[in-house]
Amino acid sequence: MAHHKSAKKRIRSSEKKRVENRYYAKTMRNALRDFRALTEKSEAAERLPKMVSIIDKLAKRSVIHKNKAANLKSKCMRQVNAM
Repeated sequence: MAHHKSAKKRIRSSEKKRVENRYYAKTMRNALRDFRALTEKSEAAERLPKMVSIIDKLAKRSVIHKNKAANLKSKCMRQVNAM
């Protein structure tokens, strides 16, 4: 159990950040699932910049690792090009 005031605040703030990060990560995974389910190239190409933007924002905030973000973007782009 934390005894110092700063340690108690750190516990509160880190819990808040954890919940927020989980929300954004889950939102990205849902968007990625929907993106991977697309079959039409025009629609996928239209939604690709939005998907890349979401992934980049999470990498910038360190919710996901920058290399994971690069791998996800690469897979999305390869999917669109393969259609």
